[in-house]
Amino acid sequence: MNHDASPSAPARPARRPRGVLLPCLAVLGLACVLFVLRGPLMMSAPRCMAGRWHGCYDTFNGVVLMTLVTLPLAVLAAWGLARVRRAVGGAGGSAWRTSLAEVGMVHGTVPFLWLTMMPGAAPGTAPARVSLVPLRDLATMGSLGIIGNLLVFASLGFFAPVRFAAMASLPRILALGAGCSVLVESAQYVLRLDRVSSVDDVLVNAAGAALAGLASRRWWRAPSRTSAHTSAICPAA
Repeated sequence: MNHDASPSAPARPARRPRGVLLPCLAVLGLACVLFVLRGPLMMSAPRCMAGRWHGCYDTFNGVVLMTLVTLPLAVLAAWGLARVRRAVGGAGGSAWRTSLAEVGMVHGTVPFLWLTMMPGAAPGTAPARVSLVPLRDLATMGSLGIIGNLLVFASLGFFAPVRFAAMASLPRILALGAGCSVLVESAQYVLRLDRVSSVDDVLVNAAGAALAGLASRRWWRAPSRTSAHTSAICPAA
């Protein structure tokens, strides 16, 4: 009898890949949005399905509905990018996470940018308006306006730190949301879209990006070990 043989270690349960959690969270969030907005979305559905501009592509409900309708195409695009990355040697989980983050940033941000750049009643003729007093316009936004402004750069704040290690910081996400919002407000003013360029929009947009970034903190991309090791050996002067 061989007394040197050690007893076999108990088998460890298989660990679920972390890459599955992010799509599951996205599906759960989508289900919540559909439940809350089911009434308004169905009101705009006939106009959107008929391809009518007014009542669909120039309204919040219509744009949100079309964003949800095209969601399968976005998932398909992310799947295709992940397959390409795996084909050239990328890791499966990392390829899927990177592709999902890239597509999510675009698909979740462009529709809200579309809404913010829609002209008012008198574009080009109405004087450009600016509101630089903080919190003055917040009370007049209403609940729908506040929610909409929170969502403008929410996808960017959620997915940017997942895709880019340099963005894995709450102050940087806040700065990213604020910077993008300033660009949008400046464009509204320069193009004279008959919209008010308000500092409160910048504040709420930045807050929405930061809150979304906190929601994805578990999946933030960490700095590479190589760069961390190099910085430890050669600290900055």
